[in-house]
Amino acid sequence: MFRNRLTKVFRHLHKQAKRQNISCYRIYDHDLPEFPFCIELYGDHIYLAEYKRHHGMDDEAHENWLEQCFEVIHEVLKEAAGKIYLRQRQRKAGRQGQYEKLSIEEEFFIAEEAGLKFKINLTDYLDTGLFLDHRITRGMVRADAAGKSVLNLFCYTGSFSVYAAAGGAASITSVDLSKTYLQWAEENMRLNNLYEKNKHHYVHADVKQWLNELQPNSFDLVILDPPTFSNSKRMKDFLDIQRDHVELLNKTLHAMKPGGVIYFSTNFKKFQLEADKIKAGSIKDITKATTPFDFQGKLFRWCYKITK
Repeated sequence: MFRNRLTKVFRHLHKQAKRQNISCYRIYDHDLPEFPFCIELYGDHIYLAEYKRHHGMDDEAHENWLEQCFEVIHEVLKEAAGKIYLRQRQRKAGRQGQYEKLSIEEEFFIAEEAGLKFKINLTDYLDTGLFLDHRITRGMVRADAAGKSVLNLFCYTGSFSVYAAAGGAASITSVDLSKTYLQWAEENMRLNNLYEKNKHHYVHADVKQWLNELQPNSFDLVILDPPTFSNSKRMKDFLDIQRDHVELLNKTLHAMKPGGVIYFSTNFKKFQLEADKIKAGSIKDITKATTPFDFQGKLFRWCYKITK
């Protein structure tokens, strides 16, 4: 059953990826309840995440079952496959665990997307360094960035910043609470020969508090992709995206130039945008337009283009 399903979806998605010259994409995401995996391809590296569940098997039986699944994955993905990296994760309402380090193997490799290079790690963290579901959104930012002052909030490893720099942004400010990810963002810039000290700034800060310091008319283009929930000890207050999105967006809009654009997204499945409280000129739901072919029908996130 698993072999048949994986063969079918891989054949279909591999053709589309090849046609679009895409080498990093999602192949399978819990398509069958009996096989709760997420499988992604990064060049010739396979990322295999097993979602935690009550499977009723003892350790030995589970290991045997997993070994059989490995064999199927190798067999089906042999034309694309190299090494398989296995992680175990829980289903969460959004990217709650992205800053949690699980290992210290420090095994990095370089993957390419749209002619740009990114450092990928499939061993040490729950997330890989590149959120594949924002492939189209990154392209929109690249197309909009020429000559603009760009702000990337909750920047993670800076993939949006790299795209903005490749699109000719005049300046880019990347903000995150993690020094590790800010350094990763800098390294991604250097990988693409886009690092310019005087044009690009990396700010280690709690975004909710840092926004209070911004002056009006500071930015033309903003990327706002926060976690659903965060209660880091380094934060003055916890973040709850449903509770806090109006405040975050209005503070950001206050710091923007007239006509400036925010690309705002959230992975909170039950999210409800309180549009009447947001002081914007226009709000456009671009969720469908930014959903890549490999996430059709499987992507539970929202994306909006908000104009001041």
